[in-house]
Amino acid sequence: MTTAHANPSPGRALRVSGWILLALGLAFAILVYSAPIDSMQGVIQKILYVHVPSAFAAYLGFAITALFGILYLWRGEVRYDQVAHSSAEVGVVFCTLMIVSGPIWAKGTWGHWWVWDPRLTITLLLWFTYLAYLLLRSFTEGSERAARFAAVYGIVGVLEIPLNYYAIELFGEAAMHPDNLERDSLGDGMRWPFLISVLAGFAAFAYLLLLRVDLTRRRAILEEALLDD
Repeated sequence: MTTAHANPSPGRALRVSGWILLALGLAFAILVYSAPIDSMQGVIQKILYVHVPSAFAAYLGFAITALFGILYLWRGEVRYDQVAHSSAEVGVVFCTLMIVSGPIWAKGTWGHWWVWDPRLTITLLLWFTYLAYLLLRSFTEGSERAARFAAVYGIVGVLEIPLNYYAIELFGEAAMHPDNLERDSLGDGMRWPFLISVLAGFAAFAYLLLLRVDLTRRRAILEEALLDD
């Protein structure tokens, strides 16, 4: 297997992603603040600009976990496992933000913090799936066998994402969630704030992922140096 320090740390990429995140974060704050207030839901509707981008970032994190899990199983290089593990951690952060922001929006719109809507239920299951992934990794750190099992687990777990996304179409009237956003489904003045919020979410994901991978590799190098001593 390739040693943990086979690749340099992503220092430059981390700095660039940090500046991009700062720029998009400022644009996000300005555009969301100035975005029109929904005539039916009121100001609570603006949580859309946090909730949906968090969902997309969580999906991206778990998809990367699956992709790099496949690469790890194929090539057996620890750097792929490091990215898979780091991406799952960041994905869980955004999935948690999605679960927290959802009930706040639900309380303001439906009058209840939580209902067993199919999408809410599958989202909770998705969160538990990758939380279990992280618990597995924390209890078996350094085990190649556990890393391979986690790679398979992460690949299987990602199948919940299309189920979650298409839950509304699959369950029909049993779903309380509004339909998935489509072209021109947002009101006037909401499209640019929404686009920037999604880009800001992806930028935040990229920054946190690069930061987590960098920390993981630095830790591996330090541990290897201590063992050599």
